[in-house]
Amino acid sequence: MSRRQRGPKQKSRRGWIIGGSVAVVACALYGGAAAYAGSQIPANTTVHGIEVGSLTPEAANDVLREKLAPLASQKISVLVNNKEATLDPASAGLSIDYDKTLNGLTGFDLNPVTIFERFTGQQHRDPVSVIDEAKLLASLDELAPKVAVKTTEGKLAFDGSTPVLTKPITGVSLNVKDAVNVVSTGWFDAPKALELPSSLQEPKTSLATLETALKDQAKPLVSGPIKLTDGTTTASLTPGQLAATASFKISDNKVEMTLDTEKLVKAASADSSGFKSTAKEAKIVLSGGKPKIIPSQNGTVIESKDLDQLVLAASKDDARSAKVTLTTTEPELTTEKAKKLGVKNEIVHFSTPYPASDTVRTKNLYAGTARLNGVVVMPGETFSLEKALGAITTANGYYGSGVVVNGFATEAVGGGLSQVSTQLYNVGFLAGYDDITHKPHSRWFERYPAGREATLWEGQVDMAWKNNTPYAVMIQAWVGGGEVHTRLWSTKYWTVGSDSSAKYNITKPGVEYNPAENCKPESGGKQGFSIDVTRTRSSAKETLPAETKSWTYQPWNKVICGTKP
Repeated sequence: MSRRQRGPKQKSRRGWIIGGSVAVVACALYGGAAAYAGSQIPANTTVHGIEVGSLTPEAANDVLREKLAPLASQKISVLVNNKEATLDPASAGLSIDYDKTLNGLTGFDLNPVTIFERFTGQQHRDPVSVIDEAKLLASLDELAPKVAVKTTEGKLAFDGSTPVLTKPITGVSLNVKDAVNVVSTGWFDAPKALELPSSLQEPKTSLATLETALKDQAKPLVSGPIKLTDGTTTASLTPGQLAATASFKISDNKVEMTLDTEKLVKAASADSSGFKSTAKEAKIVLSGGKPKIIPSQNGTVIESKDLDQLVLAASKDDARSAKVTLTTTEPELTTEKAKKLGVKNEIVHFSTPYPASDTVRTKNLYAGTARLNGVVVMPGETFSLEKALGAITTANGYYGSGVVVNGFATEAVGGGLSQVSTQLYNVGFLAGYDDITHKPHSRWFERYPAGREATLWEGQVDMAWKNNTPYAVMIQAWVGGGEVHTRLWSTKYWTVGSDSSAKYNITKPGVEYNPAENCKPESGGKQGFSIDVTRTRSSAKETLPAETKSWTYQPWNKVICGTKP
């Protein structure tokens, strides 16, 4: 049997088979390597310094959440022109996207370079942020007023004789839109506070300008006394007096210190009798039972014109002295002005009887009316009876007498002055003046008009009315003919009407026990009641709304001294 010889075609076919098999194996091995390399994160891979190499994506995701979440929730420290504040990441819409952070580190890839890097290389990644710009913008808008600083101009003033400079403050405002970019890129685990962009608003007058004014104007003024002289008389103004006349005008980066010339004149007059004004004011006095004007007199005083400039010049001169002149001056209240006050006619006369048998009480009536006689209340001023009477003490001429306290009769210094209070309340009422304060008695005394009377208790209950007319009013008060009298001298302004209601809410007297040591027994017997009093007022210019005041009087109960059995 003969052998079959192999030809060239058979050899070629075998080579292709072997080569193909090798290629398939190689491809399979390469593909397997690529698949293995893409199934886990490359070795030596870190995210924000955290090792995640050789981990599956799921395991790496868990590790990053555990390590990075606490950092992502920390307050974000920020600085706005060196002013510290914080932002809350959650409220500001800032968080970490863990999936995107790991994206691309795994997955099938036949690129030989990628496969090589996954087996041998090192990768370091930063966390990928999720930015909700709307929330971030809202948080920064909320932060803006907290870190803002209001532009404040500086000040110069005197504290006594010491010049004080209050420094100006530069305004600061947060640039919110620019701050969004800064926070978005640097918020996570920042090594230091983020400096946010801001705008500055400088004051109109700089600190340097104020310091110059302090040095060149304020300090020289109070560096020592300044002497004023007319060649004969001399006055020395102290640093404190000089400072009290000074003020500062600050604007447009300029400071000007000015002095009040009238205050300078008064300070000089207070220092030397030679510089005191010799002018005398007009006086309105009672003479022969009627108002009389004692005329005013002109006098001399330091010339105020340019006095401020003379003093300022002296403050910068080593001699610290200024030459002044005297000029004729009028008093504040001249004869003409006094006449225009209209104190010339009787506009009200009111009187009430008093118990002449109570001689001690009568002494208080004399003492009280004497202090009121001739008092002048200027237009717009408020008359206070308590102030006019002075301290109600024995040293001031008052005596202990009967009063009613907490519904019981007792004794106190000044007893009876409530009748003076009733007098003054009624003349103010009838003249149309504004009632500022008054309080009727707890019991009704028949010598007074019901609902139209007023008590007085030093430090607790006053009687006051306001002169609401363009004229001054003079009070005339005296005791005589068994009555207490009060008259007002002025020019009639208001037409006043008064109407009292019938008594109502009548209450019968009862019996009370008073255990006080100084108790005074009372027989009682008078009823209590309520009453309304209405006043109307009109003038040539206006009619005021009617006003009604109501009051309730307690009955005069029988009082038995001692405790109730």
